[in-house]
Amino acid sequence: MDKVVLAYSGGLDTSVAIKWIKNKYSMDVITLTVDIGNVADLEAIRQKALNLGAIKAFVIDAREPFLNSFVFPALKANAIYEGQYPLGTALGRPLIAKLLVETAKKENASRDIPGGTAPQQVEVALKKARKLSHIESSQEKKREK
Repeated sequence: MDKVVLAYSGGLDTSVAIKWIKNKYSMDVITLTVDIGNVADLEAIRQKALNLGAIKAFVIDAREPFLNSFVFPALKANAIYEGQYPLGTALGRPLIAKLLVETAKKENASRDIPGGTAPQQVEVALKKARKLSHIESSQEKKREK
């Protein structure tokens, strides 16, 4: 059976996606939750993914690389959104994309899937990461059919 790695937040959208992918595409689902310092109970999120049918559920502690490679440079550059909001979660998207692709490759998954209601937000970062690793996206696979 083909495998897919799903960027998993533990929220409604990505939780529903686990069963939907299994039922619609007959694929095993592996979840990846990336800790960039904004979630309290990561073990509960991991367990929820397994309870919903994920065959594996990874949690990667990415707080240090997130701070060093994204937050500190953004703070030094005074990066803000809409003239008033510091960039937070958006700064983590490239790192989450990188870790999602690396996990898909490590798990020999044929695809990766960005989670959330706005997957286009991470799609640009995923495209760049995929080019380096030869992993196919769910959208690219769909266009081939």
